[in-house]
Amino acid sequence: MMEYVGPAMGLLFTLENIIWINLGVFIGAIFSAIPGLTVILCVTLFLPVTYTMSAIPGMMFLLGIYCAGGYGGSVSAILINTPGTPHAAATMLDGYPLSQKGRTKAALKIALEASTFGGIFSALALLFLGPQVAKIAAQLGTAEYFMVCLFGLTIIAGVSGKSLVRGIISACLGLLIACVGSDPMTGYDRFTFGSNRLYLGLDLAVCLIGLFALVEILSKAESRAKAQNMDTSKLKDDGRITKDEYKRMFLPTLISSFIGVMVGIIPGTGASEASWFSYNTAKNMSKHPEEYGHGSVEGIAAAESANNAVTGATLIPLLTLGIPGDGTVAIMLSALMINGLNPGLSLFTTQGDIMYAIMIGLIVINIFMQIQGQLLTPFFAKVVSIPEEILTPIIVIFCFAGAYSVNENYFDVGVALVFTVLAWILRKIDLPPVPILLGLVLGKMTETNFRRALLVSDGDPSIFFSSIYCKIFVVLIIVALAAIIRGKIKDRQAEKAAHAE
Repeated sequence: MMEYVGPAMGLLFTLENIIWINLGVFIGAIFSAIPGLTVILCVTLFLPVTYTMSAIPGMMFLLGIYCAGGYGGSVSAILINTPGTPHAAATMLDGYPLSQKGRTKAALKIALEASTFGGIFSALALLFLGPQVAKIAAQLGTAEYFMVCLFGLTIIAGVSGKSLVRGIISACLGLLIACVGSDPMTGYDRFTFGSNRLYLGLDLAVCLIGLFALVEILSKAESRAKAQNMDTSKLKDDGRITKDEYKRMFLPTLISSFIGVMVGIIPGTGASEASWFSYNTAKNMSKHPEEYGHGSVEGIAAAESANNAVTGATLIPLLTLGIPGDGTVAIMLSALMINGLNPGLSLFTTQGDIMYAIMIGLIVINIFMQIQGQLLTPFFAKVVSIPEEILTPIIVIFCFAGAYSVNENYFDVGVALVFTVLAWILRKIDLPPVPILLGLVLGKMTETNFRRALLVSDGDPSIFFSSIYCKIFVVLIIVALAAIIRGKIKDRQAEKAAHAE
């Protein structure tokens, strides 16, 4: 580890990287502060920008957006009782009541400091756990890697949306779309319909612009949501937090950061699950549970530290196994691979200086998030009030510019529009889009390892149950499916009980 730290520091601390880090943090905070504009939408929009960069500045920019997105959602949750991102819903329960008591700046300060603590905690977890997991990953063969991919797809398909079947259908659709282009084993064309432009497959960034960005514009146009008015006089308090409040916040923040890391490591889970789980845990452990829901400083700290502690943890399976922890991180995989960085132990040995620069950079990102949050919170607050008639055209322009800039042709713009229509139809029939994204990202890897394993074994399927690692993943898949099915049944029973009342 130590032999890479010195070179990594030299690669990381350049003026270019510092600029991209701050730009990413700034953009991520603004986007996530506006209700309805998600972090995954923001990363999708700006992914094409990184295609002309080298690995470190590109990842620093995207990770800046990702980390700041975890904090930015709390701004609108505290100010106008509307979470900017789904995972800020738990923050809203105590953030808005504390704001109503005349302590808006204090609530925002607690959210910022807890987010920074959770982010740095997860960055350290990535720094120390990542290389160890990579060593285990180095022992995996083609059969084991196929089981890893299958496990990731199963988990993410299961936890995305209300129905397990619908999630699996979406994942299979993503795998089907990933088959477009040349066969990775034989080179024959598949689903190209005679078009030479499809020989190399569909570009992930272009597909994502349709699946997650343009479709959001259609959705917002249908809902016709009104702009929120923010009373800036709310920010007149001194923002002081007492020593007693800091003492009360410390343990919930620490425990919630640990929970966030544990949740983030598991593919398919995310910041929303971490923030709610941590919020409930903190409430059960608190000496003042009656304050929760009425402006508890512990509640804000627990929720915010957990959702930012997920950020570094989701990168552990991504960098070591190539399995994204959530949808947003899945998009970053293409930013790595376009620079020839394929996840696994080789990434930590042959490109160790770059990997450690990225991991240490995650700590730096959280420090700059803290600085920007302290200086620019009043500005982030005003962003909440931007009228949609101004915001929507800007996003549309970014979408089309991004789709064109990937390969500088109008064919990709057409592909983005096709995927927009597809995503809109999927929403109407209630099929979740995140499993499609994972199918697109993992499709080639899943197929190639499956076919190579069968080639090595002369077509004997028992190879997928031969090693101890394969057997472990088979058990994990069965346990995960059982847990998901049990959870879905409980949700349905709860819904029926609610309707009966």
